[in-house]
Amino acid sequence: MGENEASLSNTTLQGKKMAYQKVSADQRGPGHSQFLDSDDLQATALDLEWDMEKELEEPGFDQFQLEGAANQNARHSETEDLNLDSIQPSASPKGRFQRLQEEPDYVTRYARPAPKSSRYSFCRLLKIFCTATTLFIFGILMGYYTHKNCPSEEATSSGMDDPHLSREILKAIQAENIKKSFRNLVQLYPQNEDDTEISKMLKTQWTSLGLEDVQFVNYSVLLSLPSPSPNTVTLSNGSQCFHPDGQPCGEGARKDSSQDRLYSYAAYSAKGTLEAEVIDVSYGTVDDLKSLKVKNTTNQIALLKLGRLPLLYKLSLLEKAGFGGVLLYIDPCDLPETAHLRYDGFMVSLNPGGDPSTPGYPSGDGSFRQNQSNLTSLLVQPVSASLVAKLISLPKERAQKDVCSPLRLPTNEIRIVKMKVETVTKFKTISNVVGYLKGSTSPDRYIILGSHHHTAYGYKAQEWASGTVITTAFIQALMLRVKKGWRPHRTIVFCSWGGTSFGNIGSFEWGEDFRKVLQRNAVAYISLHNPIRGNSSLHPVASPSLQQLIAEKKNFNCTKRARCPETNITSVQIQGDANYFINHLGVPTLEFVYEDVKTLEGPSFLSEAFFPNHATKIEEIDPSFNLHETITKLTGEVILQIANEPVLPFNALDIALEVQNSLKGTALNTHQLLTTASRLRESVELFQSDEMRPANDPKERNPIRMRMLNDVLQDMEKCFLVRQVPPGFYRNILYHLDEKTSQFSILLEAWENSKSLPSHEALQEVLSVVLNSINSAQVYFKAGLEVFESVLAGKD
Repeated sequence: MGENEASLSNTTLQGKKMAYQKVSADQRGPGHSQFLDSDDLQATALDLEWDMEKELEEPGFDQFQLEGAANQNARHSETEDLNLDSIQPSASPKGRFQRLQEEPDYVTRYARPAPKSSRYSFCRLLKIFCTATTLFIFGILMGYYTHKNCPSEEATSSGMDDPHLSREILKAIQAENIKKSFRNLVQLYPQNEDDTEISKMLKTQWTSLGLEDVQFVNYSVLLSLPSPSPNTVTLSNGSQCFHPDGQPCGEGARKDSSQDRLYSYAAYSAKGTLEAEVIDVSYGTVDDLKSLKVKNTTNQIALLKLGRLPLLYKLSLLEKAGFGGVLLYIDPCDLPETAHLRYDGFMVSLNPGGDPSTPGYPSGDGSFRQNQSNLTSLLVQPVSASLVAKLISLPKERAQKDVCSPLRLPTNEIRIVKMKVETVTKFKTISNVVGYLKGSTSPDRYIILGSHHHTAYGYKAQEWASGTVITTAFIQALMLRVKKGWRPHRTIVFCSWGGTSFGNIGSFEWGEDFRKVLQRNAVAYISLHNPIRGNSSLHPVASPSLQQLIAEKKNFNCTKRARCPETNITSVQIQGDANYFINHLGVPTLEFVYEDVKTLEGPSFLSEAFFPNHATKIEEIDPSFNLHETITKLTGEVILQIANEPVLPFNALDIALEVQNSLKGTALNTHQLLTTASRLRESVELFQSDEMRPANDPKERNPIRMRMLNDVLQDMEKCFLVRQVPPGFYRNILYHLDEKTSQFSILLEAWENSKSLPSHEALQEVLSVVLNSINSAQVYFKAGLEVFESVLAGKD
């Protein structure tokens, strides 16, 4: 980790301190036309409003005009966008948050007394008195009828202060309505496989529900698509040619799979033909490669099982070992009993994220395009388990045993295989649908709800439809209340991403496009990536700071209670578009998913595969759509709480506890690591007792203090973003590879690799990175306390 990242906490907190104390007018950047960029100006405007409070309380305040204060009261913060032109010295000295507790006698306290004069005659004074009396009576009548017929400001901006409001919104979510929406979407999908057409349909639907600002965002990106002719695998000893799904080439092939087999490929794989010996590397872990009896692996073909570790990481190990090709498959013993995938090929993507032709920056007009037709030197071909069984000559009686036997190539036999891999790279348009429900008091803070609306081209999978209809159902319930005048305190952003199966391209491009704004304004990301994967266990995954919020929910249930394990909330790497927000923005994230117990017990990372024909039969898993209703209500309840509570419901202490737990049970417990982790916990405990406790008491709340406190809570996970990690590993080190290990993933990986190396320099470097992250977090919270003391010392 470089010096800039190591001092993240100091830079961030000192920047906040300057913003709270003094923000000069020449610091305001130019405006932009995009929605998020306009809110970028709101953040600057907000800092100026905070600073004005201190300056306007000084003796020179009576130089300002009373007219500006009156105009400020007349403006409605829910509908007016702040811009640089509106920030005038005559504006109200109270910041946006302070208006929540507007003093009734504000005008009378700060109004300058009218000058005395005796030049008015008695008649003129009488006329003025009569006029004023008439206007006064007329104003009372208008105020009475206006108050009677219109919702009060307290009613429209009270947010979740009323617990009945949340129940009223969630009550409108019904399983039957979700079921109808799901069927309509699935029926329309075969006729509109194009990503753009599906996006237009969603935009129309969201707009019809009343969502006021729905944007259609397109990006031209480089996609790796299947070749017009399917890839093949030929057994040289018998000259037998097979398609990836295990069916013979030419005659005898299943007619119904002729189209599906085109999509059994690895996107962004190298292209070409390779004939070589097949070497069984099992799951491709470091230990698996060390146990190989074959010494020469150069340009050989690896027989690799999906699971246990990220595919990109395992491919990087095989590439270093000199392999030229990979036959990738899923062992049937790793799948739930309900899955029948022995005769199915599948697709994987080798793209770590975003448009490969514009790595690290958005695919906008005029952007430089790099030539990235393949992202690895390996020829990678996913194949079915049935083809692997033919490859290893599995006896029929062994394959039919009740006890599942993992597939394994005999060690005393040699298999020569010829694999042909072809893909086509094309620039295509992928589309995101982004809708905004603007907040009433903090519109520059975003809670993002994300799902995806399209799988790979040619795939008829239904998993994506579940997340889409859940998002739509929540929008529908929410807008029923919004139409009555209510709004959340913070802005809720609804996103439906395109290009997810090719490497989360839509979310990466949008995130890179608005990176500067999202780094400051994104509060939380809630994922709806394939939420219905089974029906036996509700499996919540969340950032450490959000785990307590989820644990407080009493709605956890499952359909088969006898098989339901105890609810276990973890921070593990999840698939889907949450990737960018976790690893590049450090945004607290959560998701609710229904899984099969067998899936949870088996190897992780099997979800990296996309199946064209099987997928998940959603209506077989959840025929009544009660699981969909539960996910919608749980997700909606959490979103409403984050969007409306005055103090963000994030728990800083849970992060410190997660760090200490990640250092237990490993040989890498150095004294310095444990000492730094202990100091972090002490600083966080002091922070929670001194700052969070009084903020959660309505009688002790200070609006400026709450805004500063929320800024600290919002950014605390950014301390744990590191620059370099192994391929497929999260840059946010608070997330683990799976639920079976609680240690820091990058430490475990470095420790495993160091065993076979003469030098432990790489391990020491990783230890330093982890130590630096923990220390940065400790400094961050300590500096936060100092900011509160120094900035607010003169205001008490």
